[in-house]
Amino acid sequence: MKRVSLSLILLALFLLVAGCQAADEKPLDEMVTKRHVDEVVEALNNGKPVTSFSADAYEPYVFIMDEKGTLLVHPYLQGEYLPEKGAPIYQALLPATTEGGWVSYLWKGAKKHTYVRRTNSNLTVGSGN
Repeated sequence: MKRVSLSLILLALFLLVAGCQAADEKPLDEMVTKRHVDEVVEALNNGKPVTSFSADAYEPYVFIMDEKGTLLVHPYLQGEYLPEKGAPIYQALLPATTEGGWVSYLWKGAKKHTYVRRTNSNLTVGSGN
């Protein structure tokens, strides 16, 4: 009986610890996503050319959009005009600031959560899920 009780206690502790780690994973992902965007913005602000960035260099990918809405860096929409290709996304990105912030929007029936930030030259840099 003691072994069964001890086994149940150990199992409960394992599940509790595993649950705590799972709860911590999303903020960690958000911190990594924010850090990637911040790194790209700082590099652009310091003169690194847009052409030196690759969308798939980060997980999740990072995109760069000019002030008119053309995607300069994106894994599969590079060169596309976002106001026509994805108006809901474009509208959600418009409030981006140089301080950065999170935006949410629906795209093809799925809720998306993206960190966006503007550069000093008014490019929009973002990443999310």
